Amino acid sequence: MIAVRPRRLRRSEVVRALVREHRVAVEQLVAPLFVVQRDEDAGPIQAMPGISRLTRLGAVAEARALWELGIRSVLLFGLPEYKDAVATSNYNPEGIVQQTTRSIKSALPGMLVVADLCNCEYTDHGHCGILGADGDVDNDATLELLARTAITYAEAGVDVVAPSDMMDGRVGAIRHALDARGHTGTAIMAYSAKYASAFYGPFREAAGSQPRFGNRRGYQMDPPNAREALREIALDIDEGADLVMVKPGLPYLDVVRAARDAFDVPIAVFNVSGEYAMLKAAAANGWIDGDEAVDETLVSFVRAGADVVITYFAKEYAARIARRAQ
Repeated sequence: MIAVRPRRLRRSEVVRALVREHRVAVEQLVAPLFVVQRDEDAGPIQAMPGISRLTRLGAVAEARALWELGIRSVLLFGLPEYKDAVATSNYNPEGIVQQTTRSIKSALPGMLVVADLCNCEYTDHGHCGILGADGDVDNDATLELLARTAITYAEAGVDVVAPSDMMDGRVGAIRHALDARGHTGTAIMAYSAKYASAFYGPFREAAGSQPRFGNRRGYQMDPPNAREALREIALDIDEGADLVMVKPGLPYLDVVRAARDAFDVPIAVFNVSGEYAMLKAAAANGWIDGDEAVDETLVSFVRAGADVVITYFAKEYAARIARRAQ
């Protein structure tokens, strides 16, 4: 009987690379950018070492740096100067996301600009939509707001709108509104399975989007549910989503795999702020090798079935790949 020795194909980095089953391509990565309307709001984010809130011109400079490293896609989060109950700053054609999109497109016409489409950064109450008389988010009134905002994003040059609010029917409402205004080429990447997660904490600091009362469990998904995620994804695809997303990433790799097995559409995963902060903190304390942990984390998303990886590690990962290639 011939001995089976799988270790033969692990003996050197060359042979390991030769038979490697999954790789993370820089082109798969999307870099999130926080962009502020007031210059004085720019600066480092304490809970996310290495990540900063950027001015509009700072975002253009960052986009150039990303482009040089081979990253071709950015995801914009806007921090407005003014907030009110109905997110007026979000659908303002001169809002920070709209202005930044035009600036990036002017400097880098080939850069794919994705715009997060939600209201929590723009409302004075911090919830993702318009509140009804009972204090709950009014689903259908919020759909009108999302559609109105999506049109201003598309008119500014956004390539992909990414609704993250988890309102029922929002993909269909946005698709209908975009098509009615002639924006048939603007794609929709739906945050289809977005969980009410503890891993968003650092983002709330970065975006100033902590709800002033209550929480978002009435519209974001309950973490124990997986079958429900597949239902949400199916609904978004039926309504016209071009890409679908699972968020967060690491605690929901099983959902990514289930979605990959069930649906033949591009699947994105969001490696969220809390996941980033945990690895950064552990590496800073010498408890893990930071670079190796990042590599292992990113490949886990691809191995689970993701086509697109949204990650705050995008720039440092791409820079490391570039150094290895020299």
